[in-house]
Amino acid sequence: MKVLIPSPLRSYTGNRSWVQARGATLGAVLDDLEGQFPGIRFRMINEQEKMRPHIRFFVNGAQTFDLRQPLGDRDELTIVQALSGG
Repeated sequence: MKVLIPSPLRSYTGNRSWVQARGATLGAVLDDLEGQFPGIRFRMINEQEKMRPHIRFFVNGAQTFDLRQPLGDRDELTIVQALSGG
């Protein structure tokens, strides 16, 4: 499946905005991304296996909060990271 990586995480993907990943669920896709790009998953998922508050996941344009969300090979995952500062 196609995965859109937000700008702040592209250092993990060699500055690629779109990558390919596999998995039957959102969690499995994130695990596959971690295998390809070590360290990227921790930036999105915390030690308690919860989504970090500044990260949003959209499957085919619909937001999901469930790592068990089923995904198919033709789905598109968009990862959005909020930026903050002052």
